[in-house]
Amino acid sequence: MLSLLMFVVKKKDRFKTSLDIHSFNTRFNRGLHIPVANLVVFQKGVRYSGIKIFNRLPLTIKQLSHDIPKFKVALKRFLLTHSFYTLEEYYSWK
Repeated sequence: MLSLLMFVVKKKDRFKTSLDIHSFNTRFNRGLHIPVANLVVFQKGVRYSGIKIFNRLPLTIKQLSHDIPKFKVALKRFLLTHSFYTLEEYYSWK
């Protein structure tokens, strides 16, 4: 998860936000836009799963994504304190 999220943060300019897609004021308008994917192969890929995992991060960590060293430290601390063993555990957290 650490390396996948670091990839997303370093290449963040290649991803669209929900505000880029539409101008509606929704709860998740600050998150990255998840592309429509019907194939499981695409859904398990780096791009799709990275966006999905990034959007589920706590807001305090997401706000640090512009400062990569601070983001990495906060992300490591978060992952070490919660010890997710599967993505299902991570998605059901909160």
